[in-house]
Amino acid sequence: MTRRLSLAPDVDLGDLLGRNDDNLRTLESEFDVRIVARGHDVMLKGDERQVRRAERALTQLAELLRSGAPIRGGEVRAAVKMIADDDEADLKAVFSDAIAVPSRKKWITPKTRGQKAYVDAIRGHDMVFAIGPAGTGKSFLAVAMAVAALMKREVTRIVLTRPAVEAGERLGFLPGDLYEKVHPYLRPLYDALYDMLEYEKVGSLMEKGAIEIAPLAYMRGRTLNDAFIILDEAQNSTTEQMKMFLTRLGFNSKMVITGDITQVDLPASRHSGLIGVQKILRGVPGISFVYFDEGDVVRHRLVSAIIRAYGDHEARTAAARAGDPPAGGTRDNEGTTGAS
Repeated sequence: MTRRLSLAPDVDLGDLLGRNDDNLRTLESEFDVRIVARGHDVMLKGDERQVRRAERALTQLAELLRSGAPIRGGEVRAAVKMIADDDEADLKAVFSDAIAVPSRKKWITPKTRGQKAYVDAIRGHDMVFAIGPAGTGKSFLAVAMAVAALMKREVTRIVLTRPAVEAGERLGFLPGDLYEKVHPYLRPLYDALYDMLEYEKVGSLMEKGAIEIAPLAYMRGRTLNDAFIILDEAQNSTTEQMKMFLTRLGFNSKMVITGDITQVDLPASRHSGLIGVQKILRGVPGISFVYFDEGDVVRHRLVSAIIRAYGDHEARTAAARAGDPPAGGTRDNEGTTGAS
């Protein structure tokens, strides 16, 4: 099948097609079609269903550009994923939900429907649990929402914390001051902040106490009012630590708890608080659980394949141990993405 698509004359072809037509090549590769652009006229050739998918992706990406949304390689790959999964996918409903941050990027947007559901859950609930594999934007989007809330004065401070599981939370036995002790464990949170705020701005806000980054052990005995609080890598908190952390929530505060329950680094004798809390708190009003899978990964496309392969392997191994025939492709929370 061959289709001709005429793009609106005000569409910036450089942004749409990408440098050296990289975005076009991505669409060709993922949809297995041939695309030739002559100015604002585009020819698509290939299998009918794939041509229509590629046409839909190009049309919607062009409309996003016209509305002022940035289009980069990540957005193109995310668009391909969404349309491959659902021919009726509405890219604008996801990509146009911008989070304002005072950085060079200015706006941060969800890249998948799972991420959109996550952002909506954070807006609508005081406590949100985000559970899923690495690379799905759990921590990054939470920090973006926290920064946006601070800039809009919805909260007076951001509190970011992680279990320092590698040190067994016994930080008093480590040499150096508090910053030197915790910095290696909390570096991913610093990286997310520096991606949204200038280095000097982060330092200034930390000096004023508007941003606090500390290990989970330092949360004990506190009440956090007027704060946006994020617990990252929560799968490495124990049941006792999770209860301690959740009960720090004060007035006019919001908590986001993120983690990957397939990557627990606790000793075998300790139970993950993130695994247990799903049974304990599910159904409690004001609390939302959002689940991600490999379809929400926004890193290198191999990451999705790796996560899927490991999930299949673990399912086969579990089935073999139970004496059941392997069910290839089965994984926990299969098909569950979005707020509950």
